[in-house]
Parts: sequence; structure tokens; C-alpha cells
Amino acid sequence: MKKQLKHIFAEFMEKMRFKYRISIVNENTLEETWYTRLSRISVVLFVTGFFLLTFIFLTLIIFATPLRHYLPGFEDSGNRAVIVQQSIRVDSLENQLQLMGSYYQVLKNHISETTSVDSVKSLDSVTIRERATVLMEKSKRESEFVKQYEETEKYNLGSINTIESDKKVFVFFRPVEGVVASTFNPKEEKFGISIITSPQETVKSVLEGRVVYAGYTFDNQWVIHLQHDNDYLSIYKNNTRLLKNVGDYVKAGQSIAITGSDENVGTNKHFYFELWKKGTPVNPQDVITFRF
Repeated sequence: MKKQLKHIFAEFMEKMRFKYRISIVNENTLEETWYTRLSRISVVLFVTGFFLLTFIFLTLIIFATPLRHYLPGFEDSGNRAVIVQQSIRVDSLENQLQLMGSYYQVLKNHISETTSVDSVKSLDSVTIRERATVLMEKSKRESEFVKQYEETEKYNLGSINTIESDKKVFVFFRPVEGVVASTFNPKEEKFGISIITSPQETVKSVLEGRVVYAGYTFDNQWVIHLQHDNDYLSIYKNNTRLLKNVGDYVKAGQSIAITGSDENVGTNKHFYFELWKKGTPVNPQDVITFRF
């Protein structure tokens, strides 16, 4: 059996190696103008090599040129990052549009005197609180960090300013540690000050009060508003994370947010602080001492 197989294999290889003469003859003179000798195995190797080189050449052209973007299923990492960023922005815009639509409906009903107090209260306390709860649930580790930071900063009096208003003394805390980049200028619609802070800087409440707004906006990122006594309202913008929710009561100097440039968040905006009293902007530098 083995001899037969060897004999068959030997005959096959002999046929593959047998060379054939291929020539080109002049039809008029019958003169041979060109010839070559080829075997079956050489033809197989030539065809295989030709298709292999063609495949390698086409592969290099496709993946080394912009033609690869037209291949189905191909996705560039840069395009993927842009798509994710745009999706986050679209989602934020949709949430803002829904919230603005709800407020518009309440105002419309209020003008037509068809709105009850319960509906307005429901809009403020339910809609915003639900969004804040979903977007800003604090982990146990974060809560422990806030508690520890508040204990260490409790007796730090270096950032305190006091003023007397209506026979009541107000102790103003500095909202963040940093350097003032732009000052208060109502004529240019700058109703607050911009402060350059270190990364992951903790934001503190300037006075004791209650959180009346906490949410994300496209222009100012995470924003939190606090209502204080004597009609003071403090606004903290361009935060990377919020530590308090709508309705929370905070003490003066208590941590309420985290600001500062963050590579994971992808923001380089400076912290922005505004102080209002009875609907009128107040220059924060008149009541709080900042560094320049």
C-alpha cells in the first residue's frame, strides 16, 4: 500500500515538474519569434504569488489611505470620542429643553389664571429634584470625603469676612481658594468674578442657606444656587461635580461642590461666582477678600 502511494506521488510530481514549451510563431514565415518553458508547478506558484502580492498591495492601499473610512464597520477612535461628546451635549440640551418647556407651560397657565400653587410647587420640587437625584447620587466614599473635609475646614478662619446689614452680622466665607481672573463689571454684563483654582478645588458656601437650584447647563456646566437670609442669593458656576441637592440646608463654609480643571471631565473653564441681593448683583469683592 505504501509503495503504491509513493508511486502515485512520484508520478504526480513528475507530471507537475514536466516542462512544456510555449512558443510564438510567425504565421507567414513559420519562424519561431519567442518561446518559454513552463511546468505545471511553476504556473501554480506564479498564479499564487500574483494573487498574494495583489492582496497585500490592496490591503496596504486601503488601510494606509482615507479609503479605510469607507469600509463597513470601520470606526476611528477620534470619531468615536467626538460622537460620545456630541451625544452628551445633545442629551443635556434635551433635558434643558424639557425643563424650559415645563416652565413655559406653567407661566402660560399662570397668565391665563389656570395654574394652582400645587402645580408650580410640583415643578420646582419634583421635576428638578428627580433630575438632581438621578444625576448627583453621592457614593459612600464621596460622603465620607465631604464629612472629613468639613471637619478639617471648620476652624479655618482665614477666608472669613463679616459685614453688618440691618443690625445683623453676616459672616462671609471665601467660596474657593484661588486667584481672581476677571472682576465684577455690570456694564459688560459681568455680574460676578472668575477665579482660577487648583484642580479638584472644594467650593464652600459663603453663607448658611438652602439649595434652590442644582443642575447642569451647556454653557456653565454644573451650577448650584443658594438662598440666604436678608435676600442674598449666591451662584456657583463651572463646577465639575456637585455635593448637595435641591432642598438641602448648608452651613456657612460647608462644602457644596468641586471645581477646577479636570482631565476626565475635559473642561478648562474657571470657577465663576455671583452674589445677588434683592435681585441686584453685588460685587463679591466688596464683602469677601480674594487674592489677585
